[in-house]
Amino acid sequence: MKVAVIGVGVMGSAIAGRLVDCGAEVHLHDRQPDAGRELLARGAQRAQSATAATAAADVVITSLNSAAIVEAAVFDAGGVAEAANSAKLLIDMSSIDPGATSRLAKRLADATGMGWVDAPLSGGAPAAREGKLTLMLGGDKADVARAEPVLALLSARRTHLGPAGAGQTVKLINQILCALNFLAVAEAVRFAEGNGIDAAQIPDALAGGRADSRILQEFMAKMARRDFSPTGRIDNMLKDLETAQASALAGRIPLPLTSLATDLHRMLVAGGLGAADSAEYIRLFDFGRPQS
Repeated sequence: MKVAVIGVGVMGSAIAGRLVDCGAEVHLHDRQPDAGRELLARGAQRAQSATAATAAADVVITSLNSAAIVEAAVFDAGGVAEAANSAKLLIDMSSIDPGATSRLAKRLADATGMGWVDAPLSGGAPAAREGKLTLMLGGDKADVARAEPVLALLSARRTHLGPAGAGQTVKLINQILCALNFLAVAEAVRFAEGNGIDAAQIPDALAGGRADSRILQEFMAKMARRDFSPTGRIDNMLKDLETAQASALAGRIPLPLTSLATDLHRMLVAGGLGAADSAEYIRLFDFGRPQS
């Protein structure tokens, strides 16, 4: 299996590393020349351009931060499209705007015949390294079937939800639910502390009940300890919430709780916490907290 990975940041590195571990021939390209250096020692190969990476591969995975960056990686000089053909497949594992995804997929197919599957993910880098991601898929049914051998190495759950862009829409739904859950858990931690309860005990107390969730189990004790070791970036969540808001505005869909969550994320980013871990939501509730 020959796979190109375009964008070798935290997620792209985890995806590429998993593929290397599974025996794939992996070709890396990133605008930062040092990105993914540790993967080279494990057998990955560096490509000097997205075109070169695509030429060497059957499947191209993009893991990038915005629709504009994805578009540039695919269609600019030295991009994927210059080596694209109908025998190759692009899997975009970025989290970007659904409308842009639909437009870019059609443009690539019309120009080159290359198929496009949007496969935004949930689970983060740890799940990618273990092949346990949850993937939300959009694209032509035949292209999704072609993507299956690669996606099966990366994920424990894959759901085809409709045409190109459908996966990205469901990823925005995922982000809405996660953002609201993070904020609810942070608020609950502060309420527990204000009433003399050890918040670190609450996940066990509520396990299996209706209030239980993975975020409760993974982050309540982390927030209670003020453990801010990195697992995900707040500014990435803000990007997705703003995308959801823009989509909702275009469709005149009310998202009042998401609007509040988005503004709270903007406060954190404005306060210099954009690159910080999601556990730092607790800082929103630390004003006026007695310090030990």
